[in-house]
Amino acid sequence: MYEDKTLTCRECGEEFVFTAGEQEFYASKGFVNEPQRCKACRDARRNANRPEREMFTAPCASCGGEARIPFRPMGDRPVYCSECFAKMKESAE
Repeated sequence: MYEDKTLTCRECGEEFVFTAGEQEFYASKGFVNEPQRCKACRDARRNANRPEREMFTAPCASCGGEARIPFRPMGDRPVYCSECFAKMKESAE
């Protein structure tokens, strides 16, 4: 029923594919217009007004290295760097 279409982004001018699955999704939502921007430009436009997330640093409870976290550490719970957190999560599975 639907076939992939190649469209041109109105922001960057690059071509992108409007897949059959995306067309079916648009139709199910009642959208009548095709997308005007590629995914990267849509994401950039959506995030343009979003403020940059404030990051905090704290010593990692496991390795002692610097952990960058999106919340202010209170000292009541351990904080882990990305690598140590991933190792802990992996060993828990």
